[in-house]
Amino acid sequence: MERRAFLGTLSTPVLAACAVCMGACSKNSSGGGGSAGGSANFTIDLTSSLLTVGSSLVQSGVIVVRIAAGNVVSSFTAVQVNCTHEGTSINYNASQGIFICPNHGSTFTTTGAVTLGPATTNLKKYDININGTVMTVVG
Repeated sequence: MERRAFLGTLSTPVLAACAVCMGACSKNSSGGGGSAGGSANFTIDLTSSLLTVGSSLVQSGVIVVRIAAGNVVSSFTAVQVNCTHEGTSINYNASQGIFICPNHGSTFTTTGAVTLGPATTNLKKYDININGTVMTVVG
């Protein structure tokens, strides 16, 4: 078989394999990679959740954190859980009072502002309303 014919028979499978690899290496399309986050509308019972400062929970693509005592709006924050760099789920570091992405180390304030890259886009911040002991997260 001639070299040109041999290379021609290999090109289609090699291109297909490259396309699969490139797709696997691309940014997460389910809320990460620069995404502004999804929409949310859910409630949390504050008599059984988020009882201590620094506690957090994740629901509907949102991480909600108690940042201070008391059942008032300013005692909580809610931001998208996926890092805007590549979509990895962020964590809240209570001792530092920041969100940290465990994948590449991006950090964010409690309002979702980037303080350290590689992320360059802020996290989406969600609105919080409190009626008695029921919190509603919307956005």
